[in-house]
Order: sequence, then C-alpha cells, then structure tokens
Amino acid sequence: MADEVLEKAGLLAAYDDQLRTDSEAIGASARVRVGPLHLLEFPGERGFVTYRDLGEGSDEELRARLVEWVPRVLEHFRERGVRHLEWKTRGHDRAPGLHDLLLAHGFEPAAQESVMVGEARLLALDLALPDGVTLRRVHEEADVRAACRMLDEAFGDPVSERTAEALLLRLASGDGTELWVAEADGAMVCAGRLEPVPDSDFAGLWGGATLPPWRGRGIYRALTAARAHSALALGRTLLHSDSTEFSRPILERAGLVRVTTTTPYDITL
Repeated sequence: MADEVLEKAGLLAAYDDQLRTDSEAIGASARVRVGPLHLLEFPGERGFVTYRDLGEGSDEELRARLVEWVPRVLEHFRERGVRHLEWKTRGHDRAPGLHDLLLAHGFEPAAQESVMVGEARLLALDLALPDGVTLRRVHEEADVRAACRMLDEAFGDPVSERTAEALLLRLASGDGTELWVAEADGAMVCAGRLEPVPDSDFAGLWGGATLPPWRGRGIYRALTAARAHSALALGRTLLHSDSTEFSRPILERAGLVRVTTTTPYDITL
C-alpha cells in the first residue's frame, strides 16, 4: 500500500508540474493572467481558465480572492467576444467556495472525469482485433470529418462540424497530434487522438470512444495500445487521459493510476 501511495503521489506531481498552464496554452491565440489564473483564448470564440494552484492563505483568504477573480474573468472574456467558456477544476486543488461561486455566476458543471496517468509501456501491447476490424492513423479531411461525426454519435452529442474544424487546424499545424480510427466493413466504429505535450514526458489520450454496438470487444483497448506505441516512438514515456467511466476501467486494468478528478464548468456568454 505504501508503494501505491508513493506511486500515485509521484504521478500526480508529474501531472501538476508538466501538464498544467503552459501545456494547456498550446494553440491559444491569446493569454492573460489574473492572479494565478491563466485566461486562454482559442479559435472558435472559445475561452479556457486554468491554473497550477490558487496560492497560499487560509480558506477565507482564498475564498475572498475567488469572489474577486470570477467576475473579472467573465468581464475579460465578454470584452474579448468569447462565446463559449470553460473553467477547468481538479479534485485535489484547494479551492474553497469555488463550486458555489461558479454556479452563482451562471456556470454549469459537466460530468466529472478521472485523471488517469501512467507509463506508456504498460499500454503498448500487441493485441488482437476482432475479425474484420482494422486500425489506421488518418489525416485526410474526409476521414477526419467522418471520425468526428462518429465520435459525436458515440458520445451522444449532436453532430457538429466544430470539433472537426478545430482538429483539422491542429493536424495541419504539425504540432504532433495524431488521429487513430478503428474500422469495420468500411465504417468507423472507434476513434481517439494522441497529443504529445512539448517539453514533457507526456502524451495525452483524448477523445476516445466506441459506438455502442462495438463496445466490449477489445477495440478501444487495441486503439489505445496503438497510440501508446506511437507515444513511445515519439519519446513520450508517460500517458495521461481525462477518462469517462467507459474508458477508466480499461486504462486502470492496464496499469494507469487515477491520480485525481477533473470537472469542467461551462458557460455561454
């Protein structure tokens, strides 16, 4: 048990040190600081709030700062013409009163996800696929749009071109982002991204989902293994993922550790 606690603490420290603020600002068109908060703008009139921590002080002092910061953040993004704003929180942060404060200002919490972190080699396995299912990395526009439509369906979201447009921009930028898909009978049934984090040991597993009729057959696990192999080839020894309850057990069985939780709070301005 002591070794497990130490392992989790070390992985959480790596997550905090390497994956917050600067790495989250990759691709941002603008960046402003309000105290410890990093206010980021991205294409598509999207805003994002993150931080490494909220600083020292008593709970009362931190609460008083947040009472000041939240309206300043909203005012800043409204003045900048941002329409869709996300405030990203983590379960292990000390942020007294933040939940109630965000709700009072019109934010709505999305579903809580598990932050999974671990060694890429644990997932880089050679796994068999079901008969008729194949994996490949895609980058052509038609494939990217088809994958994003499939992912919207898998997540139960309305089909939108916005995700595809943003992903096409990232793939064209040469930042290392990869999109992997699994296909059966010529149709995409599972997809997910690999996003190497510059100047870090990490690559992120993002956007992974499988259509309901194809779940439980090992396809997502094989797609994750392919991405883990690619991460190692890129020199990234650690993987991280904000996981739903569909993907968390798969990553956990492979050896990744649930180091904390994350809850995004969203608002339309």
